[in-house]
Amino acid sequence: MKLIHLTACLLFSLSLSLHAEVKSIRESMEALVKDGSLSGSVTLLWHDGKVVSEEAVGLQDLETKTPMSKDSLFWIASMTKPITALAVMMLQDEGKLSIDDPVMKHLPEFKGQMLIKEKTAEQTVLVKPARPVTIKDLLTHTSGLVGNSPLDGDALDVLNLKEAVITYALSPLQFEPGSKWSYCNPGINTLGRIVEVVSGEEYAKFLEKRLFKPLGMRETTFWPSKKQLARLATSYKPTADGKGLEPTTIRYLTPPFSNKKRAPLAAGGLFSTAEDLLKLYVMVLNGGEADGKRYISEKSLQLMTANQTGDLKAGFTDGMGMGLGFQVVREPVGVTAMLSPGTFGHGGAHGTQGWIDPVKKTIHIMLIQRAGLKNGDASPMRQAFQDAAAAVLSKPE
Repeated sequence: MKLIHLTACLLFSLSLSLHAEVKSIRESMEALVKDGSLSGSVTLLWHDGKVVSEEAVGLQDLETKTPMSKDSLFWIASMTKPITALAVMMLQDEGKLSIDDPVMKHLPEFKGQMLIKEKTAEQTVLVKPARPVTIKDLLTHTSGLVGNSPLDGDALDVLNLKEAVITYALSPLQFEPGSKWSYCNPGINTLGRIVEVVSGEEYAKFLEKRLFKPLGMRETTFWPSKKQLARLATSYKPTADGKGLEPTTIRYLTPPFSNKKRAPLAAGGLFSTAEDLLKLYVMVLNGGEADGKRYISEKSLQLMTANQTGDLKAGFTDGMGMGLGFQVVREPVGVTAMLSPGTFGHGGAHGTQGWIDPVKKTIHIMLIQRAGLKNGDASPMRQAFQDAAAAVLSKPE
């Protein structure tokens, strides 16, 4: 542990020396708004028990000129995934499932699922996989499940979670389970369905009852109310000429966003705020407890936040591994250079980011709604925020 801490400190110091001229967090984000990269942002930096920076800059909506505010609502997209994983691990704590269970134990529709051995324009050859898909495979994106989700777009209005998962079960596996890492929304949606079957409650209700309500996460929902939608940050993409931003849709969700007929997308359907996410992340950093209430065991959190994929290439930036629902920094490099080994978190499709550094006891939250990024996890926005955060933390109190 001392060696890990020393390594983290050295990397932290190196990061600061390389970025000595870094601006404050507010200045860094305002610069991105000024150059047209962003409409606005909400950032939050928490360290060792307190919020050291919380900034809302720019506009929530460019057309109406509505200022961004600290309680602006954002589609957090795939930041939903670790929350789904938390629900699964809570059920393991209760002895209702094991992550080593074959998926078919809880969802019989997966029995007899085949694997694509060979595919040509003329024919597809299917064989029996070496072993069935497990819950752990789903959590680590190593299942081999089909990559395209029928929950995309308009299908959300006609398919519920149960029906969507049946389509995954009927589709052949793309590779042998456990043999490689391949980011898979259907795998996480399947976890949401497992939560329903094992707990006996609807997936969204389980999250509300077991996490959101007791933690006081009043703004976190799959279906924002009319009042909440007034605070929803508009999503933008670059214009065709690259000289500005224009509104864009949320690919996986069809409006109206408050329509509860739309399935709760376990892989990326949540809306939230920075302060709500902080409540969740503080509980996780605190070993699964908040205000005297235990939500998940320390043992389960250790599994979730440790690399579970060995040397497989995982994640969207160099030096990453995959835990259970969380991505994990194995070797800090590039955009993660200022973070400690073992830092864990997740990003979202429109650039949102949430990362927990257990060595420095630090939480980074950046909420933006910016489509069209080449790589949200390696975006210049994330780099600017984390560099500025490192500079803030380096200053003597």
